[in-house]
Amino acid sequence: MSSLHVLIAGGGIGGLALAQGLRKAGISCAVYESTPEIVQAGYRLHMNATGGNALEECLPENLYELYLRTSRRTPRREMFVMLDLQGEELGTRPHIGPPNDADRPHTAVNRRTLRQILALGLDDVLHFGRSAVGFDQDDEGVGLHFADGTSVTGDVLVAADGINSRIRRQLLPEVGIVDSGLHGMWSTAPLTDELAAALPEAVFDGFVIVDAGDGTIFALGVFDPRTPIRTAVDELVPGAAVDDVAPYVMVTHGNAFGVPVDPHSQGFVGTPEELHLMMRRDIAAGHRGLVELIDRVDTRTLAPVSVRHLQVAEPWPTTRVTLLGDAIHAMPPSMGAGANSALRDAAALVRALSAVDRGAASVHDALAEYEAGMRAEVFPIFRASTDPHAIDTDFRPDDVDFVEQR
Repeated sequence: MSSLHVLIAGGGIGGLALAQGLRKAGISCAVYESTPEIVQAGYRLHMNATGGNALEECLPENLYELYLRTSRRTPRREMFVMLDLQGEELGTRPHIGPPNDADRPHTAVNRRTLRQILALGLDDVLHFGRSAVGFDQDDEGVGLHFADGTSVTGDVLVAADGINSRIRRQLLPEVGIVDSGLHGMWSTAPLTDELAAALPEAVFDGFVIVDAGDGTIFALGVFDPRTPIRTAVDELVPGAAVDDVAPYVMVTHGNAFGVPVDPHSQGFVGTPEELHLMMRRDIAAGHRGLVELIDRVDTRTLAPVSVRHLQVAEPWPTTRVTLLGDAIHAMPPSMGAGANSALRDAAALVRALSAVDRGAASVHDALAEYEAGMRAEVFPIFRASTDPHAIDTDFRPDDVDFVEQR
């Protein structure tokens, strides 16, 4: 094991992927996560080749295979699709990212499943219930401080603690959190054979937005794993702590980008039953399969949500403290790039720290190159995701790569 020791504040997808990659590279690390366990925080995540390739780089072979087998089966089209309330197609747009794998393309995952996979084998370095509140650093190293008054030291600190990062607030206090104006609710509905037969066929293509025609939208994402999750776990990592998840459709309902709304007056805040009634009201005139989908929403999964993002940071001086994922570029979900960008950061940071470990670069130079690469590759997508036209099917900024389906 290397003498380099990396502190990771936050055990989300990016932080855990970084830890896996560092372990794979033989670099010492420790992850400090504020929650007492891996919690349910969201449902389906779109995956593209940026994120998938990063997972292949960071994970041991068996865990990468487990990710692939538990990801969504390949749809007929891997596209962003816009439908009207009757299920008629209004337009499509390719997803962003590099060309996808032709045989088993990266499609979508269940968020908690991916986090559970990423946590496997990290028992000795993953510390739950440790809330990072600040840091200090000098020429020799960095100290990470916790809410309970304790501290740890290392050579590098990586803030992977999300949009509310206490590390970012200290390092870059000028970077604020922005209310995107998007408010609504998310939920899931069990995907049965009966429901699948009733839904418009396009619902099974990539990710779908249904324009309800009144300034609100429904966002739909199918999750039906290539292999039943329990089966895949038993074959690849017997006994691993990965929960079984039945097929479902993620259903998000809220106002469209650019449509001003007072969430308190629109019913986006209420009991699960009240939120469900609002969803049913807004889909009532729609395609019968869409109506049935909303009827089947599991109210236990219903929760209000408000979409926030960070301001785009100007270049900052490189120190022993760096950032990845939502801690530095939390973005709206309109480009399907948040988790993929965090994974991209993790893989890039593993490469940077590996150069330090083998004596090919100083900590400063390696982190400076990593941060410059992130600004060049991720920030154009970050900016595009905040554009009011980001869910238009003809929205294709010149500095963002869209991949046509093979």
